Amino acid sequence: MSNPAVEIGSNATSEKPIFAAVLTPHRSLSRLGFGVLITVFAVLCISSGVFYFTLGAWPVLFFLGFDLLLLWFAFQFSYRAGKESEEIELTRTSLTVRKIKPNGRKRQHTYNPFWAKFHVNRDEDVGITDMRIVGEGYQSTLGSFMNPEDKESFANAFRKALATAKR
Repeated sequence: MSNPAVEIGSNATSEKPIFAAVLTPHRSLSRLGFGVLITVFAVLCISSGVFYFTLGAWPVLFFLGFDLLLLWFAFQFSYRAGKESEEIELTRTSLTVRKIKPNGRKRQHTYNPFWAKFHVNRDEDVGITDMRIVGEGYQSTLGSFMNPEDKESFANAFRKALATAKR
């Protein structure tokens, strides 16, 4: 038996999907909002820096500049991580999970829907903590970046679609 993990583009089905979803991390601050935030923070840092410079505490300028740079890098890292996505497509004959990393690397796992099982781990306080597709000796974790409410919604819809595909 070969490993179902292959690079994208190996085999495309023309069969109509029963279920298709694209999972992406939520980012609450848009690029425009980030621009406004960093501008306001820069104005505050520069005005505070000038004030402390006039008092003779010139090293404060470097620390405020470092804070501004650190905030900018943190948001850039967050936006880069937000480019991650997962595509799930279920047809009568195949279940395909494509994972696209922020660096553009793509992986595809294909399962037979009749052998695939959908496992959900729950915590009574948090809700769903983990979702996995297991089948043919392999597994794919789904939606690790999603919030509990979205995980719940996805799990319910996917479970119904997988049951439909198995009929």
